[in-house]
Amino acid sequence: MTGSWLQAAVHGRGPGRAVVRRLERLADLGARPEDTHDERLRQGTLIFSSLLITAISTIWVSTYLAYGDPVSAMIPGFYQVITVIGLAVLARRRRFATFRTTQLLAFLVLPALLQVSLGGFVASSAMSLWAVFTPLAALALLGIRRSVPWLVGFFVELAALALVDSRLAQSPSALPPAFVVTFLVLNIAGVMVSAYVMLSYFVEQRERAHRDLRAERERSERLLLNVLPEPIAERLKTEPGVIAEHHDAVSVLFADIVGFTARSAVMAAADVVKLLDQVFSAFDRIADAEGVEKIKTIGDAYMLVGGLPEPRPDHLAAVARTALALRDEVARIAALPGQDWLAVRIGIDSGPVVAGVIGRRKFIYDLWGDTVNTASRMESHGPPGEIQVTGRVAAALGPEFTVRPRGTIEVKGKGPMRTFLLDRPSAL
Repeated sequence: MTGSWLQAAVHGRGPGRAVVRRLERLADLGARPEDTHDERLRQGTLIFSSLLITAISTIWVSTYLAYGDPVSAMIPGFYQVITVIGLAVLARRRRFATFRTTQLLAFLVLPALLQVSLGGFVASSAMSLWAVFTPLAALALLGIRRSVPWLVGFFVELAALALVDSRLAQSPSALPPAFVVTFLVLNIAGVMVSAYVMLSYFVEQRERAHRDLRAERERSERLLLNVLPEPIAERLKTEPGVIAEHHDAVSVLFADIVGFTARSAVMAAADVVKLLDQVFSAFDRIADAEGVEKIKTIGDAYMLVGGLPEPRPDHLAAVARTALALRDEVARIAALPGQDWLAVRIGIDSGPVVAGVIGRRKFIYDLWGDTVNTASRMESHGPPGEIQVTGRVAAALGPEFTVRPRGTIEVKGKGPMRTFLLDRPSAL
């Protein structure tokens, strides 16, 4: 039953969560604007416990009065009075430290006085058990170091009561034995309930902190994986220093929306972002499906690579399939009303690259080398709606792809180059 109660509290249902909600409301009684959420809940815990003990004290007051012991009845009655006054002052002045100290002193001193008035451990039903709540509450409210004096005070009081117990037992209270036993059970149960309420709060808070930490870790992980490939992200978390690698054989693709710069000048800002999000989100899904790695977007350009960070022998085929799927996706979007101007230009090259992580803030995983530059040139010099590839890509593509010569073109920074245009696989 205890495990299910706590589980319900952790997951926000059942009596456990109801207790936490009450603590949060009670915390408002003495909360100040600058108090943290944790401080407010700690305050609510003490207020709740104090009210619980005040309610239980009614049993002692009425019982001792009924059996003609007004002195003993006055002690729990005094606790009720100082608690009510303390709560009223707390609500008015918002000085929780004063209320906390008053309550801790009452928890420590009043049970001992009641035990003395009733005639020792046996006659009082071990009323000093309630003083156990003092170091426990101090630990919860003040932390380990500041709670030590309260723990020492409890043991000093316990030793003093033990020393005088034989003398007190000579004039015990007139309560019947059955009542003494009943009150012993009540004292044990009362201390247990009070401590349990406080501990349940800390169990719930610990689980809440773990849930928040786990959610934050997962959120950070997702954000990191949106920036870096998973193997690189794992290395970055465990290996300090520069991450740089040479890859002998990869395939690089650049895709660019034709005429987008001019078109965006006459589009509303929201429409520009909405269109780019629609196109690039579709590109992301295609890249994930083919197992190739998106590197980055630059304005209206999109860059991806096959064959890294994990090598794969079919990187060129995967990138070629991706290119065809990207072109088809843009054609699908262009068929929508008002998007007939939309077209994409794609370039591919294959060869060695250097890959690594640059920057310390807003870092990115990027590629460098002639293969990257050539793939970019294939895109920028390609015809709209076409996939332009280099001669080495055309030679390396398998029979499931069709390429047609475009001829020799002048490529900026490269000079004359024979290029080819990639078509759908001949089998389709």
